[in-house]
Amino acid sequence: MPALETTAEARRSMEICNACRYCEGFCAVFPAMELRRAFSDGDLNYLANLCHGCRGCFYACQYAPPHEFGINLPKILSELRAETYVEYAWPRPMGALFRRNGTVVSLVTAGGIALVLLLATWLQTPGVLFESHLGAGAFYRIIPQWAMTGVALATFFYAVLAIGIGAVRFWRDTGGGKATGVRALAKAASDALTLRNLGGGGHGCNDRDESFSQARRLHHHCMFYGFLLCLASTTSAAIYDHFLHRAAPYPFFSLPVLLGTAGGVGMVIGTFGLIWLKVVGDPEPTARKLWGGEYALLAQLFLAALTGLLLLALRDSSAMGVLLAVHLGVILSFFVTMPYSKFVHGIYRSAALLRNAQERQVAARADYGGH
Repeated sequence: MPALETTAEARRSMEICNACRYCEGFCAVFPAMELRRAFSDGDLNYLANLCHGCRGCFYACQYAPPHEFGINLPKILSELRAETYVEYAWPRPMGALFRRNGTVVSLVTAGGIALVLLLATWLQTPGVLFESHLGAGAFYRIIPQWAMTGVALATFFYAVLAIGIGAVRFWRDTGGGKATGVRALAKAASDALTLRNLGGGGHGCNDRDESFSQARRLHHHCMFYGFLLCLASTTSAAIYDHFLHRAAPYPFFSLPVLLGTAGGVGMVIGTFGLIWLKVVGDPEPTARKLWGGEYALLAQLFLAALTGLLLLALRDSSAMGVLLAVHLGVILSFFVTMPYSKFVHGIYRSAALLRNAQERQVAARADYGGH
């Protein structure tokens, strides 16, 4: 469905839902919807990213297929979310290239691995990948520190810049206010960090079918907090290396290794669980054409965590060189594709939650003033 048709269908669905209001207590989308009589494109993009895809409204809706209205809000809002990733991407042609395309992500991942392998071959002595390397600085005998650090910083800061520009575009287009109070920030942060909208008011969401479950929420937590622990591990390792002058690899009971191990295990559990829920879940309230990109991102995160854990387990063996190159290749491809993959949904959804917190504060003040 082209972007204009997706927007038109989302607007039609929202207008019907706004007249019905049977699902008004299901999640944050419906109270936000009720504040509007008409829906601009920016409003629809905001509501689409506020939606967490819990699917409760689909199974409760009297107008869902096979009804002639054919309301399938989780599906159409997920398609519209994917359109926002393209619309707000920087540079925009890159967003269009990665649009719904798991194949491109896979090719970039393979290319990243190949590039790191070639770097190791070109910059070091022949056979270095297949030798055992022990002691401080062992990783740098595979790939020189300047090459490893330079490529990592370049891709990381590019990803941060691209995502930052996209987030600013999203915020402006969806009507985000300039002034944000501490209470709104705290509420949005709480909703994002606890995934409150995947909690279903305590009873869970419809992860697989009409039955309620907390599974997707728990797996999301494992993946997200595992990712943060891995980021903390990398940060602490950089401090060890550049400020304490202690070269990697580090002992198992050092801070970088403990954080990385816990984070890697969390990411493996979380990503595998989310992939499994996609495989066994009801496909009706989902946008199947987006599955390729979604599976590709989960596979990237799974491989990043798995190769990191394998590298830790086998770093004293002759397999260390190849594992290091493969792991760094996966990480490199992840940062290159990050601004254009579904990863950005976390950024846009957090911005939508912040705008929602602002709206709720304004509405609460209006209600209080009216009384």
